[in-house]
Amino acid sequence: MLESVFTYAAPGLKFGRGASDEIGWDVQQLCRGEARRVLLVTDPGVAATGQPDRVADGIRSRGLEVVVFARSRVEPTDASLEEAIAFARDAGPFDAVVAVGGGSSIDTAKAVDLLLTNEGGLMDYVNAPVGGGRTPERPLLPLVAVPTTTGTGAESTTICVLDVLALKVKTGISHARLRPTLAVVDPDLTMTQPAMVTASAGMDILCHALESWTARWFADFDAKQPEQRVPYCGANPIADMWAEKSLSLLAGSFRRAVHDGSDAEAREQMALAATFAGLGFGNAGVHVPHACAYPIAGRVRDYRPAGYPDDEPIVPHGMAVVMTAPAAFAFLHDAAPERHRRAAELLGGTGEPLPTVLRRLMRDVGLPSGLAELGFGAGDVDDLVEGALKQQRLLATAPVDVTEDDLATVFRGSLEHW
Repeated sequence: MLESVFTYAAPGLKFGRGASDEIGWDVQQLCRGEARRVLLVTDPGVAATGQPDRVADGIRSRGLEVVVFARSRVEPTDASLEEAIAFARDAGPFDAVVAVGGGSSIDTAKAVDLLLTNEGGLMDYVNAPVGGGRTPERPLLPLVAVPTTTGTGAESTTICVLDVLALKVKTGISHARLRPTLAVVDPDLTMTQPAMVTASAGMDILCHALESWTARWFADFDAKQPEQRVPYCGANPIADMWAEKSLSLLAGSFRRAVHDGSDAEAREQMALAATFAGLGFGNAGVHVPHACAYPIAGRVRDYRPAGYPDDEPIVPHGMAVVMTAPAAFAFLHDAAPERHRRAAELLGGTGEPLPTVLRRLMRDVGLPSGLAELGFGAGDVDDLVEGALKQQRLLATAPVDVTEDDLATVFRGSLEHW
């Protein structure tokens, strides 16, 4: 018997220029007027812009005490999350958590919130088979997510992504209780993104929309009991609506936002695109490019992109995702040719196949030419495939069953794009 039910959930949303000025009031409403102490989570780069301090001052103006943790790591690791959790436990108790930053700060806040309110350790909750896959038993504190980048969609999702350093694998914690209570999307906060950050994060928007749009249809899964349903339920009519709108917004704003960071209209359109993509993939799910991205990021050697902290090698998440997207969508084309054609049209294509449209966009916004430019070679393919195969939660959402050989073909086809 096949599934006949799909689910949809989203955080509350406040969108617009100046929305971040109202967070103190928002926290009071979420806590029913009983909030006293708030934990604000951010990272050093975002903290240097002064925006987190401004948000904190706005919260304090409502009579609340704010404790700031400004050491979130870009691309969180188990070690960096443990540090944040220890800080919060020592500095608590808190009535609410506010995250100001990119997906890394928001994901750090999710992990902190989880471990402030539930027993156990971080690895107990990490998705199996890497971690224990434990389910949170207690509700989390209200979490207000305030993105300063346009791409991750972390403000809308139930996922906390992290690198497990000892295993050199990127994985996550996934549960509906991790979804932020309120997303406050203020396009003014994104104006300081460097060009490469805009390009990489924008590719995360793109792949969120494309992967949810091309995911396995919800009614093609086996029927589930209520307790078996997961946040990623497959493509469905509501997620499709968000994905289509996100792709059309990207077509008109992505290149402009990368090449002229002061273009306020483009920044606002990108913020909308990111929000819409998050609302889509946060329910439909993502699949092959995201599964492949985790070992790419986890096995980086020496790559240091412009615009990111240069103290250690890093492949930003959105860059890691899109590196395999052209080859992945070439492999997946026959599962739903009409959806691939429609996606290419929405992105401004004029009859070209979707992989061609993607490669042109990647080149136009200045992304690396393939995995080889990131330091990977043919000898790394088996290792990358092994890492991607561990992401069965994501691969299960693909429109076809994905084999080891299929993943090897995708990685080999992604070594050089032009």
